[in-house]
Amino acid sequence: MQFTDLKAQYSALKSEIDGRIQRVLDHGQYIMGPEVAELEMALATRTGARHCITVSSGTEALLIALMALGLKPGDEVITSPFTFAATAEVIVLLGGVPVFVDIEPDTCNLDASQVEAAITARTRALMPVSLYGQVADMDELNAIAARHGLAVVEDAAQSFGATYRGRHSGALSTFGCTSFFPSKPLGCYGDGGALFTDDDALAQAAREIRVHGQSARYTHTRVGVGGRMDTLQCAIVLAKLARFDWELGRRAELGARYQRALAGLNLGLPAVRPGRDCVWGQFTVFVDQREQVQAALKAAGIPTAVHYPGPLHRQVAYADFAPPRGCLQADLAAQRVLSLPMSADLTEDDQDRVVAALAAAVGRRD
Repeated sequence: MQFTDLKAQYSALKSEIDGRIQRVLDHGQYIMGPEVAELEMALATRTGARHCITVSSGTEALLIALMALGLKPGDEVITSPFTFAATAEVIVLLGGVPVFVDIEPDTCNLDASQVEAAITARTRALMPVSLYGQVADMDELNAIAARHGLAVVEDAAQSFGATYRGRHSGALSTFGCTSFFPSKPLGCYGDGGALFTDDDALAQAAREIRVHGQSARYTHTRVGVGGRMDTLQCAIVLAKLARFDWELGRRAELGARYQRALAGLNLGLPAVRPGRDCVWGQFTVFVDQREQVQAALKAAGIPTAVHYPGPLHRQVAYADFAPPRGCLQADLAAQRVLSLPMSADLTEDDQDRVVAALAAAVGRRD
């Protein structure tokens, strides 16, 4: 069994993917070829954002967003400690200060009710993470930001395709940043990512930053990076878009099926808030004695992962930014979360095997 079955996905899309790749090989424009603009238009249309700027990774998307916003050394960015390191990494790389605010215990998303108390005169932006494929409480976060004159950057690396009160992840704030890492809901065959914004000036800044700050060839109007998404990777994502709506529907079915099948077991299930859906970038449950449970699943041939075993404020690289009061819910989640196999091509038979093995490992509630 595959944790994320990319081979089955490729088999279903082989002719489309191969055809798209061959067209790039034929025209030979491997950097900023026509597929780049085509994908940007398709993704902007899909999300409803005015601008889409493809970049070389989800990490680069976050970095470029903060650069476009003019983050300076000493500026603070409020974010979640329960995420992949890239979220805080880009803040620190620019000399900024990540301010960690605790998470909701049942969604593992940033707890909006705790954000305002963390704002200081040095706060420049909020960076919520749409973890496991479900968007955080963006209306409340945007309202807080508006009251304090802050930008909001959604780290939507795991949630492309998700909706929040009828609007699309990525198009909910000042900037939305997503990833096309192969295992994401919409992935390429390497690294890739995109930024979304409705702000014309920020979009222009992001476009210049991704090509070394150039407004024209060899005219450098700002400091930038080498952050372009390869034409080949854009072509692959374009091919995958043909099946994406089906995949989102299938992920929703499998997520609901997991929720029903696991409801009676001695574990915790992720909550999906009203007005939102989840694209299940990961299907993550909460278990006690995780190492033993994981070992039992491995013995049954079931692959698992832990997203994430240590919150960022407990990591050596970010220990200097640990909040004085800690982040209790992030600490608790890190001890209990366990991600199960999930992809649009997971078969129901394999899902039943996962459920059976998990039931045997954790038992049923009294």
